[in-house]
Amino acid sequence: MLDQSQVQKIAHLARLDITPEEESQFASQLSSILDYFDQLSELPTEGVEPTTRAIELSNIVRGDRQISWDGDNAATTRQALLDNAPEPEGDFFRVPRIMGGDDA
Repeated sequence: MLDQSQVQKIAHLARLDITPEEESQFASQLSSILDYFDQLSELPTEGVEPTTRAIELSNIVRGDRQISWDGDNAATTRQALLDNAPEPEGDFFRVPRIMGGDDA
């Protein structure tokens, strides 16, 4: 079991300001965690490859694809896009300012 001086050292290294009551509480809790790791070390792990996840995951995001604009219809397509914009400004999209002052 960890004693309070070891908990104080851990708290100092983690730059935590803890009370004496918390020291005794954390000593008990950290000791329980270390006991659990001791139990895990008893498991037979020979031949088990290290992993980063319990289950394998694959990228489920759809792939990128290129869509060409119709050159003959570019003006109509641009206007259709601008017509659907919340705040078009001339031939441009008006978007909220994300940097700088609060003025529009």
